[in-house]
Amino acid sequence: MPTFSADTPVRDIVNEDFRAAAVFEKHGIDFCCGGGKALGSACAAAGADSGVVLNELAALGESAPEPAPRFTSWEADFLIDYIEANHHTYVRSAIDTILPHACKVAEKHGATHPEVVEIARVFEAVAQELAHHMMKEEHILFPYIRDLAAQVRAGRPVPPSPFGTVRNPIRMMEMEHESAGSAMRRIRELSAQFAPPADACATYKVTYQELQEFERDLHQHIHLENNILHPQAIALESGAARQA
Repeated sequence: MPTFSADTPVRDIVNEDFRAAAVFEKHGIDFCCGGGKALGSACAAAGADSGVVLNELAALGESAPEPAPRFTSWEADFLIDYIEANHHTYVRSAIDTILPHACKVAEKHGATHPEVVEIARVFEAVAQELAHHMMKEEHILFPYIRDLAAQVRAGRPVPPSPFGTVRNPIRMMEMEHESAGSAMRRIRELSAQFAPPADACATYKVTYQELQEFERDLHQHIHLENNILHPQAIALESGAARQA
């Protein structure tokens, strides 16, 4: 693992070693929507000590990396298959589990812990937003990128698109990513960093664990799209256009 500095963009660190994502999660550092920020700026925004973070990142390099996909080496259409099979499938399954739990906790504990009512409301909005978001990706953006990648490999012209350039839907998808990420940050704040109170029942505790895992997966999901897939798609389209 190379040596990083406070000037290294956080997305580059995660792209180099995906284990860095766990370090950033630990310190509340945004490596997905805010992946373009330098590490020093990202640490300041999260209230984290950049020296401590750099030391923890350096420690990763002292241990053998666990077998992990080298996402930056994958072609765009293969990466899409991975995102759909792993993250989209997870989101749909998790929503079906978490939303009833959050609503149950709000109903049973809302009188004494009003924050859980707001958590249920915010998560329901996130669930609805992500359902529409993934549908747009799977039916509009992803098919175009798949076709684009195939055409470029075959040396054929860029396929026509209904949106002018791939940058347009990407811009919209990234705005929606930011919205979902902000909503999950709000849930994290309301739940005191997913820490259930002393009088929490089993469902209450499980719901907070599920929400924390959902946020963690969302960060990885958005990172793959914002910081790897979208730049690949833009580069493919631009390169093909220059060759035309």
